[in-house]
Amino acid sequence: MDKSMLQREYVLNATSKSILWTAISTPIGLEGWFADRVLANGKMLTFCWGKAERREAEILASRVQSYIRFRWLDSSSEREYFELRMLCSELTNDVVLEVIDFAPSSEVDDLSELWDTQVETLRRTCGF
Repeated sequence: MDKSMLQREYVLNATSKSILWTAISTPIGLEGWFADRVLANGKMLTFCWGKAERREAEILASRVQSYIRFRWLDSSSEREYFELRMLCSELTNDVVLEVIDFAPSSEVDDLSELWDTQVETLRRTCGF
């Protein structure tokens, strides 16, 4: 099944790039907004939601305070990933979180809403 790329940008007004980087790139940071528990074993992460839902991902690439790219191990295509990228707005100097993810065309709107909710939790958790 072909999937469409979803690309969203969120202006965070972040006062600290280090806080945002920790939130998107470390197990403890991801536990604050993305999953209930995150277990790490090298470049392999296990994300846990509630008592039963678990998904494993591999960190494909990262650059400190720039981006981190993950691939779900249960994904049907090795070319699909989700990426969290830190950008700086040239106009306002605000920190922007860019999210790139993939979903079937019929589910892109749902995925977009999910990311909106997750990033809102990130804002509250980190005080952005």
